[in-house]
Amino acid sequence: MEHRRADPATPGPRVGPASRGAQDLRPVVVDGTALSLTDLDDLAHGRARAVVDREVLAGLDVLHEAMLAARERGAVYGATTGVGANRHVAVDFGLEPRDVTGSPDHPDHDEAAGHGMRLLRSHAATLGPREEDVTVRAALVIRMNQLLAGVHAGAGAGISPPVLAALAEAVETGAVPTLHRFGGIGTSDLAALAELGLTLVGERPWAVGDVPAAPLGVADALPLISSNAVTLATASLALVRVREQLRAALAVGALAFLALRGNGEAWADRVHATRAHPWQRSVAAAVTELVAAAGDAARLQDPFGLRTLPQVMAPAFADADHLEDVLVVESSAPAENPLISPDAVFHHGQFHAATLAAALDSLRTSTYAALTLSAARLALLLRPEHTGLRAFLATGPQGSSGLMIGEYVVQDALAELRPGTLPSSSATVSISLGVEEHASFATQGARALGRVADLAPLVLGMEAVAAVRALRTAPERLAASAVAVFAAFDEVLDRDERDHAVGPDVHAVSSRFGVVAALVPLRP
Repeated sequence: MEHRRADPATPGPRVGPASRGAQDLRPVVVDGTALSLTDLDDLAHGRARAVVDREVLAGLDVLHEAMLAARERGAVYGATTGVGANRHVAVDFGLEPRDVTGSPDHPDHDEAAGHGMRLLRSHAATLGPREEDVTVRAALVIRMNQLLAGVHAGAGAGISPPVLAALAEAVETGAVPTLHRFGGIGTSDLAALAELGLTLVGERPWAVGDVPAAPLGVADALPLISSNAVTLATASLALVRVREQLRAALAVGALAFLALRGNGEAWADRVHATRAHPWQRSVAAAVTELVAAAGDAARLQDPFGLRTLPQVMAPAFADADHLEDVLVVESSAPAENPLISPDAVFHHGQFHAATLAAALDSLRTSTYAALTLSAARLALLLRPEHTGLRAFLATGPQGSSGLMIGEYVVQDALAELRPGTLPSSSATVSISLGVEEHASFATQGARALGRVADLAPLVLGMEAVAAVRALRTAPERLAASAVAVFAAFDEVLDRDERDHAVGPDVHAVSSRFGVVAALVPLRP
């Protein structure tokens, strides 16, 4: 890989969000303790500003001194040895011939730091598209928080103060390095974080903002990159979006229930109290409240799309809770390998993200099930024998297609998501000369959850358009308890429902998911 330095002739870096009226933003203290998803999402999107606890940061000096002492005492993986299959190879700290006559400020001129620079350069082998700024910003916050957590745990990475200070400044100013997508398999985001390391020490330019280069310490390289911070950021931001979509799905399902004149008996609390799985009674109570003023039911027993909504949606909410718990633990844990304490060095496997991978697999599967139920309700809404309205909710001349093609769009999106329901954690691997013979593939699971968050609005949005159109045609079916939800969608849709491209309608209602999610009376 080419070793690049900032070119003074290139345009200046883009300005980070923290540079624009930062003091007016809500402060979020980053101190190594539990970091909420809301705070992380706000920091990533520039709705809040990070404040790194300098007292906790100073407490990391003890671990750095412990790292230096351990290095003097004997073998420390990555500090006095190579990495991966080179773990038993003692590092030759002699200068490479090309560096002997190099300039004094060349990173390799310091013999000990030269090993670290070579490690960063070799590991910065990422390919593919750039990670989005919001993902990178969240990853830097998580990485800072993990490092600070070492103070509370009494063991951590042992990174030198200048590099820690540079990372803290990047977090506080919203500076963003250029990180690329491919290179992680759920056993630390080594490649992407190596790009961060090269940016912190000045070998690569900042994509957003600017932070003065820090000298790389003799044992900084591996501890800096020994983290799943990018994977955690990807998963965290996706979870925030999926949670909002799940709440919106309850609102959309309630409108479909009203349009189809559903039978509320299936949602009664006495039914769900008999088999009270996590969230099931809460989901049933929320949708029951939204349709409380509904008229008489059209059927003795509804199709599954309506009748089993609580049973299908509840696992997704429960899985979302579990994933949040995992993310909070992972984002506030010192898991660097090796783990340094003042009196010992621990070589371990805490970088393996098996728990995260399993939680991601579960949520993708349960969310997909919720989306297929939405597709089932859409099919009901387009069938005159269930609605008593025209086929495909068409208006205009006879033979109009209405929302006929909406089902094609939804099934296309679901087909795109279906492979992502396969467990990422079921994969296997043998790399680094066979020394590393297992991986969690949580990274791929996190990206797949992001794909769910990207495509779920197409599925739920199409159902919302159909439900609103049906209720416009038969306004007497709209219950007073659901007027606010209906209005949130209705106000962004064109009144002319004659045949036209439905894409803009779907995007319009999808933009209101945050509003309707807040209207759902869901109580854990």
